[in-house]
Amino acid sequence: MSSPPPLAGGPQGHQALRPLLDTVLDALHDGATARGGPLPAGGPHTVTARLRELTGDPLPHHGTGPDAALRTLVQALAEGAADPADPLCAAHLHCPPLAVATAADLAASALNPSMDSWDQAPAASALETLVTDALAHEVYGDTGHPGRSGQPGPPQALVTTGGTEANQLALLLARETHASEGPLQLITGAGAHHSLPRAAWLLGLPDPVTVPAPTGTLDPAALDEALTDLPGPKLVAATAGTTDAGLIDPLPEIADVCEAHGARLHIDAAYGAGLLFSPTRRTLLTGLDRAATVTLDLHKLGWQPVAAGLLAVRNPTDLTPLTHHADYLNADDDTEAGLPDLLGRSLRTTRRPDILKIAVTLKALGRTGLGTLVDQVCDQAQEFAATLHAHPDFDLYDTPALSTVLFRPHGAPDETIAHIRRTLLTQGRAVLGRARMDGRLWLKATLLNPHTQPGDLAQLLKLVEGNTAR
Repeated sequence: MSSPPPLAGGPQGHQALRPLLDTVLDALHDGATARGGPLPAGGPHTVTARLRELTGDPLPHHGTGPDAALRTLVQALAEGAADPADPLCAAHLHCPPLAVATAADLAASALNPSMDSWDQAPAASALETLVTDALAHEVYGDTGHPGRSGQPGPPQALVTTGGTEANQLALLLARETHASEGPLQLITGAGAHHSLPRAAWLLGLPDPVTVPAPTGTLDPAALDEALTDLPGPKLVAATAGTTDAGLIDPLPEIADVCEAHGARLHIDAAYGAGLLFSPTRRTLLTGLDRAATVTLDLHKLGWQPVAAGLLAVRNPTDLTPLTHHADYLNADDDTEAGLPDLLGRSLRTTRRPDILKIAVTLKALGRTGLGTLVDQVCDQAQEFAATLHAHPDFDLYDTPALSTVLFRPHGAPDETIAHIRRTLLTQGRAVLGRARMDGRLWLKATLLNPHTQPGDLAQLLKLVEGNTAR
């Protein structure tokens, strides 16, 4: 009888992993070389056909062995990837992950802790508490400490799969905290993330009230008018870093309006929370600590592999509705004996120790190192915007608040804008996003690569120019 395949963990795990890692790294290199740009050329049908050609039968009767399987599939995936580490891949809030965070993610996969009971993740559960407490303090500072404004305990943070799950949790906690007062009414600005109305639908809440945002941000006066005479419990969702333009709502003024109307405040800072690490830009988040809940997402301005979301909660008693009992995971006598109960930390049961890569990054770079990265990409956006503003052939939407720049060829109709983007995608030469603001379609460059140089952005503009007249 043949021996079973080797495992990744245990004292011998490294011996099994080491040669496989060489195979993976070589395949990543060969795939990127074959791709030769930010994404594969040819469009969906060409990419699919090439993938089938490279990979063959996905479920063969006899396996090829680990080395051949890894080499084939990793190279195929890399060859057909949209690589956020390429300076011309700048469409989405899709960051190039740091090498140190990616290496930490390998360790998490090898050890495979499951964060649903302490006996499956002893050190990982303790690490999660340490790091999430530190990040919650980063959001709320001393204002969230016990004894201040009747605060019952220090703020906490839960690890999520990203901003969507964090926003869903924020609505759930608000609904349950105010359940005795009637149906919860969500109020958002027109630029709020789509996950918020989706969460309201998922939780059986009334249709959200959408406040117009003619300048792209939530207008406090319009919010005040919308809240006036609105019955029942209310949750206002503000945004610190809109998906389309990276805009930050006027958080202090919105918090004032919420207090005046007795409305709960949630701030979706999935994009903008990275500014907390920047000594020069942190003030753009003034008012963040006045929210009951805050969404953070470190696989954006945190350079983490997906997933790395969090929900910070000012009042820890708001987490009580998440309490759940499953005797095989958190028996009462085990909890009384001192084994931590992890089921109240998430709506998920099995979940990865995503906190490890975050912890390693924070330890490796510190607040200063992360703040430097944040400032670099935001400075890039400012410089790119200045170039566009001075360019006679381009229109700039506005000075960027974060690292998103909206622009369009001067005088081009929306159909041309859409055509330019799709052409560059199909050619495999650049990945730009799209956003509709002030009734017009704009090209969107989301700059999250600190290695991007001015020459890269100049090349991007030449590619757009070259396709404008066609």
